[in-house]
Amino acid sequence: MSTSTTASVSTHILDTSIGRPAEGVAIELSARSGRDASWQALGGSATDADGRCKDLPALPEGTTHVRLDFAVEAYFLKFENKQADAQQDAPANRDSGAFFPEVAITFAVKPGEHYHVPLLLNPFGYSVYRGS
Repeated sequence: MSTSTTASVSTHILDTSIGRPAEGVAIELSARSGRDASWQALGGSATDADGRCKDLPALPEGTTHVRLDFAVEAYFLKFENKQADAQQDAPANRDSGAFFPEVAITFAVKPGEHYHVPLLLNPFGYSVYRGS
């Protein structure tokens, strides 16, 4: 929850290769107060069955930049050597783990604003945007 002096962050992940939420992905949250300031690790969480991470730590006052680190390799290794759904245009065998073992998203924030940052994920690419 943001206040007039802080921003807040939430996220969720959709695995677009299977058209379902990505459950159990570890996420770390870091913040800094200025372009040249050092990053401060604030803690983390993991996505739930709906792909949402509802309990990220609050941002400290003065935060200007946020980084979300998504540990996606462990998530994709769960699918190693499993067949994709027949109706999907995904590769028939997901034996490669993840091309990107982690995804780090860095963005600027302003006090009083909420930032929802969805991650659309597949084994060979990803996309992010500022959601609502």
